[in-house]
Amino acid sequence: MLPLAERKKIAAQVERILDRLYPDPAIPLNYESPFTLLVAVVLSAQCTDTRVNLVTARLFEAAKTPQEFAKIPLETLEELIKPCGLYKNKAKNLLALSNMLLEKFGGEVPGTFEALETLPGVGHKTASVIMAHIFKKPAFPVDTHIHRLAARWALSDGSSVEHTERDLKEVFKKSHWEKLHLQIIYFGRNYCKALGHKAATCPICSKLGYSESRLSK
Repeated sequence: MLPLAERKKIAAQVERILDRLYPDPAIPLNYESPFTLLVAVVLSAQCTDTRVNLVTARLFEAAKTPQEFAKIPLETLEELIKPCGLYKNKAKNLLALSNMLLEKFGGEVPGTFEALETLPGVGHKTASVIMAHIFKKPAFPVDTHIHRLAARWALSDGSSVEHTERDLKEVFKKSHWEKLHLQIIYFGRNYCKALGHKAATCPICSKLGYSESRLSK
């Protein structure tokens, strides 16, 4: 992996371009409260945000609080979220986390990593999204796009999601993490895709001087 000073120079170039393209990125998931965002993020595992938003439009008409979710029969919830995939596990987790919120947290989404990560179906990435966007605490959620692009741009060695998060936190200012998390996701979807990527036309890879042969390694 490149020395920290070099990675910081690359990070500064990347951030300037992202700020130009996505000056005020919005969360791509529709939600009305900390709990509904938590539900949406749980549903987004291995599912597109577009599909999640279609599902939650109907789901949140049926229930939008832990109290309401806890009363939904498992089979009914499975049917409501079926288009998201992995719906059986997701339905079980949503019912279990709703009950845990009621029993241990007074029906409120907790505001610490430690508490969030005790909830069924909530891993570190999901907890990071909630901490960053709801509680405005320093967090850098790393999804597949971010993990992939951090390695492509030589900001991390790509050895693990944990290493990517650590490496990105080293090269970007803490106050920018929330925005950058969204900017990189949008950039990965729109410009810097995993397949069929052309470095010469990519606003960031071309600026960094990356060739197709370098990116294919």
